[in-house]
Amino acid sequence: MKEKTTETVCPCAAPCPVGSALSVIGGKWKMRILCSLNVDGTQRYNDLLRKISGITNAMLALSLKELEADGIVTRKQYAEIPPRVEYSLTEHGKALWPILHRLAHWATGEEYDGDD
Repeated sequence: MKEKTTETVCPCAAPCPVGSALSVIGGKWKMRILCSLNVDGTQRYNDLLRKISGITNAMLALSLKELEADGIVTRKQYAEIPPRVEYSLTEHGKALWPILHRLAHWATGEEYDGDD
């Protein structure tokens, strides 16, 4: 008789690529940052800080560093006085947006027609 196992087997390769993707964009603040950069385009640090209600300086800085390290956000520093730093989505980050948009439709139960 075959022994029953309770272990769940992921159909994906290990590590699971979907799990890896979700870890890049997961958490309380990263989606808000991505949404702000997608809707409003390139922004300075303080603009993001003002727009994302409740985020702390430390959490915004950490989230932006992680998104930059993952190739989702780019940071451009200008050699000016006072210093100016701008953040924007990379092409890789922009490619993520249609996927997230479709996921939002799925989450709300709305039909997705691909037009919006």
